[in-house]
Amino acid sequence: MDTWINALPYLLEGLQITLYIFFIAIIIGFLIGLLMALLRLSPFKILNWIAKIFVDAIRGTPFIVQLFFIYFGLNSLDFISMDNTTAGIVTVAINAGAYFSEIIRAGIQSIDKGQTEAARSLGLNSTQNMRHIILPQAFRRMLPTFTNQAIISLKDTSLLSVIGVADLTQEGRIQASATFQAFEIYLLLGIIYFIVIYLLSMLASFVERKFVLR
Repeated sequence: MDTWINALPYLLEGLQITLYIFFIAIIIGFLIGLLMALLRLSPFKILNWIAKIFVDAIRGTPFIVQLFFIYFGLNSLDFISMDNTTAGIVTVAINAGAYFSEIIRAGIQSIDKGQTEAARSLGLNSTQNMRHIILPQAFRRMLPTFTNQAIISLKDTSLLSVIGVADLTQEGRIQASATFQAFEIYLLLGIIYFIVIYLLSMLASFVERKFVLR
């Protein structure tokens, strides 16, 4: 128990970094996903093609490879310089964005096309139709899948420790090495991750009940 008491403040500091990276990356990832989804649905083939290559490339490669490419690969270029935290945010955001893109696209395509025709009859243009009619309904349908992917992205942040990000996992590794109590430290690390993910799942369930099942 003394090991837990001594290590907990350091782990909580790492948790703050983890949550900071997660929330920033999820916001950026959602915007990337929305943009890619709209490009995938575009009538212009070149835009559709670009978005498809992006989504397939990200979904078809491991997260750790993307992380190494962004942190080590891009940083090897003379005109790019990112610290490890920025690289972590960018990687999580891009990875989440590719998956969010497919979730959003599926949500938009699930809306009856008759509603688009009705919107046109009311004088709404394509942008107004998407903003006021399609997206609000699609968001309610895609919310459960969206929250599940967000939880997966939170778990992915644990891999950022391999590039030295001082997140929860990295602090756990440091404490395990410093105390030689790997079992106790990693058990506490798992408990903290479980609590955070469980609370996020409860929040997601509340939002789903309020906006999806009402």
